[in-house]
Amino acid sequence: MPWKAEAGVFLAVALLGAGALGAVQPATGVPTEVLQLTQFGPAAGVLAVALLWPGRIRARLAGALRARRDTAWAGPGRRTGLPLLLTAPLIIALAAGAYALLDGDGDARLTDPRSLAHPFALIVLAQLIGACGEEIGWRCWLQPLLRTRFGPLAAPVAVGLLWGGWHVQVFAQRPAYAVGFLLGTVAMSVVLGLALEGVRTHRLLLAGGFHTLVNLGMLLTMDEEDGTVLPMVLLGGAALLAAVPWVLRARWGARPEDDREPSAAPGRIPAAPHGAR
Repeated sequence: MPWKAEAGVFLAVALLGAGALGAVQPATGVPTEVLQLTQFGPAAGVLAVALLWPGRIRARLAGALRARRDTAWAGPGRRTGLPLLLTAPLIIALAAGAYALLDGDGDARLTDPRSLAHPFALIVLAQLIGACGEEIGWRCWLQPLLRTRFGPLAAPVAVGLLWGGWHVQVFAQRPAYAVGFLLGTVAMSVVLGLALEGVRTHRLLLAGGFHTLVNLGMLLTMDEEDGTVLPMVLLGGAALLAAVPWVLRARWGARPEDDREPSAAPGRIPAAPHGAR
């Protein structure tokens, strides 16, 4: 099937590209605290698919930056931008608060932005660019692709598993750490998938903004980077809790037409025509 070929090429290039970028990062002099070049692996995957199936790129990336021009739409997806961005600090607050209570020394892990080795404004900008490098692949390309084949919950769950598996270095840590990480990527992918369902414009900035806020929150409040298991497990649990209202909202707000073929449902990114891109 064409969509399987597209997905396979994307994932292969995203994985190999991330590995290659990570290998050359030390030679570039770009500090990993500021920006991890591996984040551009998914963007490389999108580029590879665009070169192989150029006719499909417009349909797949519809709404990533600008609104589609073919239809007017004023559905509920337009109202999820702010709640989506507020969900990110909620996840961090839940995880960091639980960490402080359970660990007994959580305050010691709070980092003053002024104490970082690089200007915080530079880190914020670089983190947003890096997050968008990931999200143009995961949420702006792969999510719409899978959404043409699977339901509004199954598609982001699949993307979350693939997103988590793409972070192969996580699996060198202890099993509980990897499980907590995968729980977090799946839960956050569900939040993003449901929040962006039907959104016709600025999908990349919304997804990248959410991703950036989570990364910055982890940088300033957690110490999971050294392989400590508890904060990663708590982050996964916090993301799961934060996903529950989004799932309930989707269930309560479901309409009869939502059960139709995704390409036919209103406000949803359609599948590209056969033979294109």
